[in-house]
Amino acid sequence: MTPSPPPSLPPLRIGPLEVSPPVVLAPMAGVTNAPFRRLCRSFGAGGGLYVSEMITARGLAERNEKTLRMARFADDEPVRSIQLYGTDPAAMAEAVRFLVDSEGADHIDLNFGCPVAKVTRKGGGAALPVRRALFAAVVRAAVRSAGRVPVTVKLRIGVDDDLHTFLDAGPIAADEGAAAIALHARTARQHYSGQADWSAIAELRSKIPASIPVLGNGDIWQPADALGMIETTGCDGVVVGRGCLGRPWIFRDIAIAATGGTPPGAPPLGDVAEVLGRHAHLLAEWIPEPLALIDLRKHVGWYLHGYPVGGETRRRLMAATTLDRLDEELDALDPTLRPLAGSETEPRGKTSGPQRKVTLPEGWRESPDDPTPAIEDDLAALSGG
Repeated sequence: MTPSPPPSLPPLRIGPLEVSPPVVLAPMAGVTNAPFRRLCRSFGAGGGLYVSEMITARGLAERNEKTLRMARFADDEPVRSIQLYGTDPAAMAEAVRFLVDSEGADHIDLNFGCPVAKVTRKGGGAALPVRRALFAAVVRAAVRSAGRVPVTVKLRIGVDDDLHTFLDAGPIAADEGAAAIALHARTARQHYSGQADWSAIAELRSKIPASIPVLGNGDIWQPADALGMIETTGCDGVVVGRGCLGRPWIFRDIAIAATGGTPPGAPPLGDVAEVLGRHAHLLAEWIPEPLALIDLRKHVGWYLHGYPVGGETRRRLMAATTLDRLDEELDALDPTLRPLAGSETEPRGKTSGPQRKVTLPEGWRESPDDPTPAIEDDLAALSGG
């Protein structure tokens, strides 16, 4: 049973930033673009921190056109927060310098948690903390280039059950000047399967100076999970990833719960349809309408998760090629429908894993103090988390 949470939560301080309630939107590839960040922020009552999808440092350093488009901020974003992936300290330094000096970034997050093979086989993501010296060099390069802009670090427990890295990497990041450290409490081998081990978050919190916030990530599906994680682990804030897919109002509900209130229950389908439509229109203000409707398709299933609407209805919504057509289909939904019991806590988004084996560069496990990157970063925008 989840312990009773405190009546209110103190704000999270990340360098000069104050985040209240202490809730962060996790960077998710192909999801946390500017329209989705705006939608989530609209439910956050002015609080929270909303981070962009992961961008490659090498792409920014070389001013790759696709990477620059992905790194755009909206004019109304009060805090310009972005996550970077990279394995080369020089490229990381240049990318951070560009974001701070030219793009007005207010917060840089570094991804050392991505478990996918195309990242780990190059020594990136969750593989990089295995090489402690290289990990330290990448964090150091980012912090020095960022100046007064806070740099945070996102970790996983480690590669697999035989190779945990978080208790080495966390203190190293703190020593190199990281303003906060987040832990997704799974190994890379788990991907997104099984249950997050919240005890690892508590263990990391005990190893990091109290002045540096530790954030927990993993299996936050409802407000009680967020408050329960803080209560049981002593972490300073939470990072919400898959729990907000199709449910951006979770940020409102956590904010209510964080001040001792009782969040509303699952919304009727009419309310969900209104938010889904708003999401579509925000996307169409950001990218051409046909592309906006394509981007929306993956979200439709998340919004309708648990609602007994039928496969044909879902197909028609995903087949809409104009906003007018989408609005017609949304208007045809039964606004009184409620989700099936228990569906609110079911996983959405990635459920992959576990891997048979995490792909690492040759000799990677045997040389933890080698500061050399495995290979040069490429320009591809890679999936992360």
